[in-house]
Amino acid sequence: MTVGRGRPRDEDLDARILAVTLSLLAQNGYAGLSMVAVAEDAGTTRQAIYRRWPSKADLATAAIAALAEAEPRRDTADPFADLVAELEAFRVGVSRPDGLSMVGTMLIGSTDAELVAAFRRRVVHPRRARLRAVIWRAMDAGLLDADSDVETAVSTLTGSWYALALAGERPSRDWAQRVARHAWAALGGT
Repeated sequence: MTVGRGRPRDEDLDARILAVTLSLLAQNGYAGLSMVAVAEDAGTTRQAIYRRWPSKADLATAAIAALAEAEPRRDTADPFADLVAELEAFRVGVSRPDGLSMVGTMLIGSTDAELVAAFRRRVVHPRRARLRAVIWRAMDAGLLDADSDVETAVSTLTGSWYALALAGERPSRDWAQRVARHAWAALGGT
């Protein structure tokens, strides 16, 4: 039997630290995010935070990634339903308190480059890869045109949410279904 070193990781503390980090990011932006303030508000020490996340950028992106995470989804026999499910997971993530403001923080030119790179690596790229995979699967099954512009479709799918938000409009509850149907038709599906 192998004995681990130290105490087991406190998952409640992890969640508390990430929640405090999100709140402070929304209030103060990345430049104003302080590890001291996170530790104080989460009821822990800076050392406990640094053991979990070695840098401020790691902590901030972990908090944002937790905000954007969805339950893992298995592919089904219906790529269209899988596309809707992926868009619904995106909708839930971006609709959470401070979800959209976290995305906006990534677009500010003064946002730390390390944070932006980590956000892209942990949140943006995986989401786009999942959307691409669904579309490619549908293409392979002959459900969409083989010469479809996958990259434009992927950008359009989530971009429509941001366009509505910038226009001050609230996306409808059936946004995921409607956007998937629109993209599906544009890609040659019926």
